[in-house]
Amino acid sequence: MAELNSLNLPGPPESTRVVVAMSGGVDSSVVAAILKDEGYDVVGITLQLYDHGGAATSGSTCCAGQDIHDARRVAEKLDMPHYVLDYEQRFASAVMNEFADSYLSGETPIPCISCNQKIKFRDLLHMSKDLGAQALATGHYISSRPGKNGWELHQAADGGRDQSYFLFATTAEQLEYLRFPLGAMKKPDVRALARGHGLDIAEKSDSQDICFVPSGHYSQVIERLRPNAASAGDIVHVDGRVIGRHDGIINYTIGQRRGIGVAAGEPLYVVRLDAGNCEVVVGPRDHLRARRIVLRNLNWLGDQRFENLPVSGMKLAVKIRSTQAAQPATLYNKDGAAIVELHDGEDGVSPGQACVFYDGTRLLGGGWIKATGPDGAAAVDSAVTGDSGLRGMAATPGRA
Repeated sequence: MAELNSLNLPGPPESTRVVVAMSGGVDSSVVAAILKDEGYDVVGITLQLYDHGGAATSGSTCCAGQDIHDARRVAEKLDMPHYVLDYEQRFASAVMNEFADSYLSGETPIPCISCNQKIKFRDLLHMSKDLGAQALATGHYISSRPGKNGWELHQAADGGRDQSYFLFATTAEQLEYLRFPLGAMKKPDVRALARGHGLDIAEKSDSQDICFVPSGHYSQVIERLRPNAASAGDIVHVDGRVIGRHDGIINYTIGQRRGIGVAAGEPLYVVRLDAGNCEVVVGPRDHLRARRIVLRNLNWLGDQRFENLPVSGMKLAVKIRSTQAAQPATLYNKDGAAIVELHDGEDGVSPGQACVFYDGTRLLGGGWIKATGPDGAAAVDSAVTGDSGLRGMAATPGRA
């Protein structure tokens, strides 16, 4: 058997080409530096995904403007080839347009996951293979390692930086090719390595915003992508009363408490966005609680085939939001549909969010939330059949 190098690839590093996805930030720059130090044949690729125009020098986004220049300077410093690929049209089609349509349908999308799924880990991965690379390395904080049934993903050592939630859609086939050298490192150590290599970006702040929403105002971006798409409608209480008007459901999110625009004698929350009827449905906090979740586009990374899950389900932990702690849940295969029962329930769960599975530190995949259901044993069955009592089902027409 051929001896494996530090990336678990056959052959010595000097005969092993690796493409590094360079965003212009500290993390991916240090990945390139580490692999260069180890003697790999490193090629840097930066994707131009979005031209901010006047916002191009913003330090809170990635893959545009100043970030591209920073990546180029790092590559020059490390004496490695570097290419910038214009993926703007592909990004607009696969990520931005989907983001806008998802919001207009009443969902709460997460475009960074879609970008990893449809651009970085698909198009860029194919480009890396075309360049003769044996692996694509990124600066994500997540660990990958060989397991008994193939490569596995695990949470990063730096819990505050762990990005496993955003990588749930990574497929088993992609895992064979991807490498994440920062999985065992802490951020201060990464910055120290950047300083040690004399990289100008050593103190650069981390990207915080969605790259095409640098201002954080989602509704403005959606209105630009879908002119005249925001339609006014009724604000409806869960008891059926019309209690106000709104100027577009894109201005609301499930769980929202402030800025609803109605005066009431009780605290009200947005509990559902009914895109079909252009209604914002509000009610008391207890109407936010969800215990059953129906998923679409499941990506399963467990050892046992999803089709072979027992009727009693599989106990695991899930995250509904990237910043929350994983909570206990049971995953069911109901006639091929993925159903999650949250043991403790969760407030403000919205269609379009991700539900990500864990077994300890191991990432088992996940899916996109299609609908949520209240308490009651019948919720699992009604979720699959499309019972109208499931919050959010009407918000995702035509999606399987």
